[in-house]
Amino acid sequence: MQKNLLTNFSACTSVLVGKAASADGSTFIGRNEDSKAAWPKHFVKHAHNSAVTEFISKDTGLALTLPQESAAYTATPEWTDKFGLFEEDGINEYGVAMSATESAYANAQVLGYDPLVAGGIAEEAMVTVVLPYVHSAREGVQRLGDLISQSGTSETNGILFSDQEEVWYLESGSGHHWVAQRIPDDSYAVVSNQLSIQVVDFADTANFMSSPAIQAFASQHHLWRTGTPFNFREIFGTQSQSDLIYNTPRVWYGQRLLNPSSKQKPMSFALPFVRQAERPITVEMLSQILSSHFQGTKYDPVGQGKPKNKHKFRPISLAKTQESHILQLRPNLPTAIGGLHWLAMGVAAESCYVPFYAGISETPADYKVGGATYDPQSNYWAYKLLGVLVDSHYHQFNEQLAAVQNEVHANLLHQLEEADQKAVTLTGTALTDYLTKTSAQRGAYARQEFEALTATLITQATDRSPLNFNTDANL
Repeated sequence: MQKNLLTNFSACTSVLVGKAASADGSTFIGRNEDSKAAWPKHFVKHAHNSAVTEFISKDTGLALTLPQESAAYTATPEWTDKFGLFEEDGINEYGVAMSATESAYANAQVLGYDPLVAGGIAEEAMVTVVLPYVHSAREGVQRLGDLISQSGTSETNGILFSDQEEVWYLESGSGHHWVAQRIPDDSYAVVSNQLSIQVVDFADTANFMSSPAIQAFASQHHLWRTGTPFNFREIFGTQSQSDLIYNTPRVWYGQRLLNPSSKQKPMSFALPFVRQAERPITVEMLSQILSSHFQGTKYDPVGQGKPKNKHKFRPISLAKTQESHILQLRPNLPTAIGGLHWLAMGVAAESCYVPFYAGISETPADYKVGGATYDPQSNYWAYKLLGVLVDSHYHQFNEQLAAVQNEVHANLLHQLEEADQKAVTLTGTALTDYLTKTSAQRGAYARQEFEALTATLITQATDRSPLNFNTDANL
């Protein structure tokens, strides 16, 4: 959904965490999918398939013949495929997680020499044509990179990959050129709509990958001098005023939460891509980042700052978030159990992350319905309805929302721990059925609690009408 105009840009925020940086040895990748305030997402599980498939993109027209074997995988497609699938994120049966995409910009000079390809691969197709066909994060990088080099891409994007051992971030910087960096095991990265990878060490093939001729391309067009550090962000990216307002503050805030003692400025081009957190990272810390809007600073749009500061920067969690996901791959467990697709429908700040096992055979019915108009049967719309109510009286209702969010998350963790203990004793169909059943129960529980809050807030809102008048209580 990448567009030419900033106002229509698919503007997401991403996080990546290496296994030694997390509290329990998990790898994490997560992202807010931001595009439109009322544009539902569904949550599905694709079964393993053994049929040769021809893929044709409804977005760019790209036609591909796919490998015969496709793995089972979770995904969050659009409510309509009119403009393409936009499956966005998921975990496959081989234990590979993928999230696509973190939209970005390349500079005019680079695009002048290697323009974007109108009929190339784009965001709407990436998960669909890559995730079912790879057995590791590194293999995912290579498959997508080859597609970009061969077919070209119509967009500048960042794509997240992980497995139980490695976390990778790939960025396309022009029509056919890309680089990818492995996030060090002891480190994390926060990314927000700008090319972020910095110095690339082409000799270090364990930690960097790239399009085959990228050095020759950059040297030939005098974008880079041979023998000097190859800084991908500086060569291919942008450093505009809009970056300082729209992008760097989100990276600053994410790093502020994970490195609170570090003194940095929100409008800075010097923010590092990769950092080591001051304490082990948990799923709660990542959900705090992805659901944040500069809380505790003068830049919070619903805070106590001055008007000029409250709307100075674009927050991480905002009305245009369609869904937010955290893909966790836990160590020492089979993928079916160890893989968790944490999914928050709608605006993460006003929703909650529900953990679904990667090994489910199907998703709950309410996660697979919902169109452009409000539908009470839809899980997406259930959370959006609550958000609308909270927004209408934010300072009166937000405390109640936070209390429910905390209680629901605590209970989900307890339910998950109990389910884990049972799941490790099962195999085969019994395991699949159990994972599917317990995941659905967690989704139903969370929705039930949030709908109870919705009922409470509707009742309370009836007395907050602007047509109200304070007078004798009996009149």
